[in-house]
Amino acid sequence: MNIHFRVAIYIRLSRDDGNIESDSIVSQRSLLKRYIKENNYNLVEEYVDDGFTGTNFERPAFKKMIKDIELGKINMIITKDMSRLGRDYIGTGELIEKYFPDRNVRYIAINDGIDTFLDNTNNDIAPFKAIMNDMYAKDISKKVKTSLHSRMKDGLYVSGRCPFGYMKDPDNKNHLIINDEQAEIVKLIFDLALEGNTYHFIAQELTRRKIKTPASYYNYVWNTKCTNSFCVSQDKGVWVDTTIKAILTNQIYVGDSVQGKTKKINYKLKKTVKTNPKEYIIVENTHEPIIDRNTFNYVQTLLPKNVKRPEKKRFYLLDGLLYCGDCKHRITIRYQNKTGRSYTVCDYYRTYSKYHVCTTHNNNYEKLEKEIINSIKNVCNNYLDKDKVKELLKNIKLNNNSNKVKYQIQSLEMLNSKLLQNLDKCYMDKLKDIIDDKQYIRISENIKQEISSNNEQLGELKSKSIDKTKQDKKQIEDYVNKFLLLENPTRELIINLIDKIEIFDDKTINIKFTFNNCI
Repeated sequence: MNIHFRVAIYIRLSRDDGNIESDSIVSQRSLLKRYIKENNYNLVEEYVDDGFTGTNFERPAFKKMIKDIELGKINMIITKDMSRLGRDYIGTGELIEKYFPDRNVRYIAINDGIDTFLDNTNNDIAPFKAIMNDMYAKDISKKVKTSLHSRMKDGLYVSGRCPFGYMKDPDNKNHLIINDEQAEIVKLIFDLALEGNTYHFIAQELTRRKIKTPASYYNYVWNTKCTNSFCVSQDKGVWVDTTIKAILTNQIYVGDSVQGKTKKINYKLKKTVKTNPKEYIIVENTHEPIIDRNTFNYVQTLLPKNVKRPEKKRFYLLDGLLYCGDCKHRITIRYQNKTGRSYTVCDYYRTYSKYHVCTTHNNNYEKLEKEIINSIKNVCNNYLDKDKVKELLKNIKLNNNSNKVKYQIQSLEMLNSKLLQNLDKCYMDKLKDIIDDKQYIRISENIKQEISSNNEQLGELKSKSIDKTKQDKKQIEDYVNKFLLLENPTRELIINLIDKIEIFDDKTINIKFTFNNCI
């Protein structure tokens, strides 16, 4: 009777199973073929999934086996045990209890004593074995997750793909080193951002220069894209706003390890979801920086003005600077195809218009820009009026250049605060006998020395910030002079001079400069 069975053996091994010799591909194959020979079965096909998890059934050899069952090529399947067929108790149970019987397919798990064509007690406990296999997979998943989190907290890089600008150290796969070619592109992006350019402008500029995108470096396939001004080749790709934003806001470029940004829904699914930024695992100074920390912090102060706008194909000088003077929300610049003109609209009104909150704040953008530029010129002329300069300079308060020193001071103060917390924790560990006296003295001395060094730097920076006021006065005069000399002011100058522009429903315009009381 055995010769009527068209037998297939199914072999699976994943990294989750560990390096157990008895579970190897060779071991499974030997056991299954010996069983077939002893029982005089007719072996038709062998299916092997090497390196595939049993928590789902998206495996190439398994899917081919199912297809062959549908075609009538095989009607009997043998595995070493049930866990080889799968570790998902719902899917495995569905196969054994419904799918195989419905297609008259005999299933044997040798080590578990399961044979669906026989009436025995082992078949009755098959569902419980499936649950145990599932629990094993879940336990392994927890252990792997815990291990990864522990390594992340130690500053070891555990992700598969390196962030753009870096590559894995050949001598240590958990350490990042700089990829010189990509790092130059990252520096260029930050340089363009420092000039006050928007995400979209930077993306267009990089595409225009035919600079390779991160996706191109990772060998993604891109279609050729042409615009009115340039044509993009397949091997370079098209830069997009979201890529620029991701690079400019990624703390990894200052030498810090930033991991745990996503997590799996559960151990059975590959799908991931984004985690809350508060849950990111950040370890400072784990690798060589591409961007210095002060520059990175300074760029972050400019980014709110570089928000992504709906008009991706158009560049506006005042984009991101306009605010509603009534509800304080942003004002968007939109382009109207019919008239070929741009106009402004309050974001809050546009989003919740049916609730009659705020008003449209509709203005012809071209006219509005001219009016604002003229107002800025008047202010700049007044600023340079020698009779008024002395009085005006008393009240100057810059929000841009002073930020570099300010953020250095803030960073060091925050660092000292963390160090003091660590010192307190270290003392509590000593009281709880977690560490001995020698360990406490060594750790506490190192922390105190670092705090002392930081305090010295703070003293220098605070004195530098006082001296910098004089430099800032000269700096703002340089910006003003450049603005007045240019017929068409640049975006960089506008951002250095203007903090925000408020537009009211009655068409009143209130320009807030980066220095106060200059009007």
